[in-house]
Parts: sequence; C-alpha cells; structure tokens
Amino acid sequence: MKVWQQLTNRSVDLRNAIVRGMAALGIAAMAIAWFVDPAPAQSLLDKIKNGEAIRIGFSSQAPWAYPGENNEPLGFVNAMTLDILKKLGATKVESVVTEWGSLIPGLQAGRFDIITGGMYILPERCRNVLFTDPIGTVTEALVVPKGNPKGLHSYEDIRDKGLIYVTGAGYDSVPTAKKVGIPNDKIMQVAGDPEIVQAVKVGRADAGGANYLSIKGMIEKGEGDFIELADPFTSPAKPGYPAFAFSLKEQAAVDAFNAVLKDYLGSDEMMASVGKYRYDKKMLPDGTPTANLCKG
Repeated sequence: MKVWQQLTNRSVDLRNAIVRGMAALGIAAMAIAWFVDPAPAQSLLDKIKNGEAIRIGFSSQAPWAYPGENNEPLGFVNAMTLDILKKLGATKVESVVTEWGSLIPGLQAGRFDIITGGMYILPERCRNVLFTDPIGTVTEALVVPKGNPKGLHSYEDIRDKGLIYVTGAGYDSVPTAKKVGIPNDKIMQVAGDPEIVQAVKVGRADAGGANYLSIKGMIEKGEGDFIELADPFTSPAKPGYPAFAFSLKEQAAVDAFNAVLKDYLGSDEMMASVGKYRYDKKMLPDGTPTANLCKG
C-alpha cells in the first residue's frame, strides 16, 4: 500500500473515531441533563405547608390594596387575603407592590404568588390567570371637575364632545370606552386611580373612569374641592366582580381559597376586617359564577 493511501485510511479512521466519541458524549450529556433537570417550583399550598413566605402582589389602590409602613399590606382585599391565608395555615406574608399593568406579567414571572389588588374577572384575563369566586360586586363611576362644567353623564357625552377620557392602564374601562367609540387618541391611560384623579384635577383630561369605591374614598379624603362624581352616570359596563388571581398552575390553591370563601364571605369576621375600608354588605357578591364571567 502506498504511503498516501495509508495516511488517507488513518485519517478516515481518526475521523470516524472522533464522530463516535462525539456521539457518545452527546448521549452522556443527554443522560446527565435528564438526571439534573431542575425540580418544579413549589406550589402555593406546598409553600404554606413548608412555612415559607407567601408573596402577595398588588398596586397602590386604596381602599382595595395599598402598602402601609414597612410595606404592610393594607386595604380590604389584603385584609381578606390575610384572613384566608391564616385559615389555610400560612404564617408569613410578603408584599410586592407594582403598577396595575404589571400585575399579571409579575404573577406569570413568579414575582409573587397571588394578585390581591381586587382585579375584575374578565374573559381576556381568564386566559392568563385563574380566578377564585368573586369577592365583591362593584359599579363604575365617572369623575369630572367640580361642578361638572361640561355636563358629562355618559361615555357617549365624552365621545360626542370630542373630549379626553382618562382611566387606568389595563382597566376594564379601556375596552368599554373603545366599544362606545371614543377614539384611541382620546383615551389617556395612566398608572392608577390617583393618577386618574390628578389628570382630571389639573385639566389634562375632561373626565375619568374608575370604580365607584376608590373615587368616592379619594373625594372623602380631600379631593372633593376639585372633583366630583358625575350624577347621574349611565354606563354600558356591567358591574365589576373582583377576585383573587393565581397562576394557571395553581388550581389547587384556587380550590382551597374557594372552600374558605363559602363560609367567610359576609361573615362577622370578614366584615370586621373590611369595614374600616368602606366595604359594606351592599358590595357582597351577587352569586354570579366565575365560569360565567370568564365566558363574557
């Protein structure tokens, strides 16, 4: 055999050996990856069982949910949350405060375990989170400058007069305004209720939409010199049904919360916890099931 043939054969043999070696290493790597696959994240109920802190996520929306000193969870939804978690055996709770529009992304990213901001049950949200049974029934309000100088009593008034409407980013009032026909460039979206009130107060917007409870509370605390609620106000929107929200993997936690809610809603214990936040028995759920609300 000629020298060049010998060298060629040796080169082929070496190349084949390298390929076989790489294949073997690949199989080994796959096997290693199989055995070191990270364990799935703990469920909320497992965290409670193991004594770990439960992280609740909310935006600063008084009297629904807002932070106090040292990030203490305040507001009637947080008060209900603490009562229920205690009944389920939780001993540690941590607050994570974020903007309203970041609540669902934050839950999906695992920044917190429960959304306690009083989020309404809506079909588009039901595709991204799991809701418990409703914890209240809330109507919408229209906030206007003191004296309602432009005579606004409906979305149609705002649309027909070509005015600026302000509401919260991610609020259900956004699609309502669009459905009525208010143009996108006339809909101002801000972080939350305080920003809605401020926009109307300083004239950046002509009217604002938010839930009745929140705006009423802000008027009672001093904003009544500058704003008021349009009365009467005709809204095409149905009442809002707030609930606790969990990730799509937490059906067991939803079931556990619902089991507690059956006896808790409207009880003396609950009313004692939420009464100081202006939640009264008129706001209790009307029996509408979450499944129906998710269908729209």
